[in-house]
Amino acid sequence: MGWGYYFVMTPGFDSIFRSRMIPLFLAPQAGISESPFRRLCREYGADVVVSEFVSADGLCRGSEKTHEYLRFHDDERPIGIQIFGADPAVMADAAALVGEAYAPDFIDINFGCPVKKVVKRNGGSGCLRDLRLVEDIIRAVVGATSLPVTVKTRSGFDERSRDPVGIGLRIQESGARMVTLHPRTRADLFGGRARWEEIRALVEALHIPVVGNGDIRTGADALRMKATTGCHGIMMARGTHGAPWIFTQARAALEGKPIPPDPEVPERFRICLRHARNAMEFGGDPDRAVVEFRKHLGWYTKGIPGGRALRERLFRVKTLEEMETLLAGHLESHITGTGP
Repeated sequence: MGWGYYFVMTPGFDSIFRSRMIPLFLAPQAGISESPFRRLCREYGADVVVSEFVSADGLCRGSEKTHEYLRFHDDERPIGIQIFGADPAVMADAAALVGEAYAPDFIDINFGCPVKKVVKRNGGSGCLRDLRLVEDIIRAVVGATSLPVTVKTRSGFDERSRDPVGIGLRIQESGARMVTLHPRTRADLFGGRARWEEIRALVEALHIPVVGNGDIRTGADALRMKATTGCHGIMMARGTHGAPWIFTQARAALEGKPIPPDPEVPERFRICLRHARNAMEFGGDPDRAVVEFRKHLGWYTKGIPGGRALRERLFRVKTLEEMETLLAGHLESHITGTGP
């Protein structure tokens, strides 16, 4: 099946929490959670995927680049499109546009992004400085679309405003159908420890599903989060980088089965190249797609023998063919024992 746009409504969201299995989510991640990676993660066991976050302003202005982020393939369902912005009216218009033109299974609102340029415009976690604005945005989006509306948030803007249960209650009362909590504040960025006890407190306080996010780097971590928090779903972000198989490992852990080891180098390279080829096909501009894929090359080669030297060369590749040649050469030296 080729790439394309899909406009068929599905009951995907309603089915997410019906199974006895706790659903595993691929987090929305700018420059990472693109369609080729989402499809790959689905194959390895991700139950739900979410798009890269997209600007409501860009959508409403008709920005071609912004609309590119909304492309998805039908086998990615259930899929959510995540939007961000600070103007309730613009967020409502963007939600209506997304629902009518792209028909994902749900629309997710981003109150979690800590990136300075987003926060400066009061978007992402910047909204957490004004919880009335958070409520107004959610109500506006809920009123603008028939799709389920969900929210991804942090525990507060900073330590002084840290109040995950209070924020979660406002989110629930404003009409959201699910909330994902990354239990750090915006001021924390990605440092320190994600406070999973805040996820448990939110689970105990709300009657809508709570998805836990933060510090899931192994399959065993997923099991520990479920046991520690009682969350209804688990969302993984940085732990998926160069490791889509983490979903298989997390599912095994949750089911009490032996956790499969990470793939050996030949299989890891095969997965990497498959991901790369799909990214080239999806991206349209091969030159730009290769440059944008370099970060994935760094993650896929992390921890392998001779990986550092290989990465230095891979970060300079300009074509898919160069990438294939370098990986094949490294693999041959790895197998024959002639490499570093």
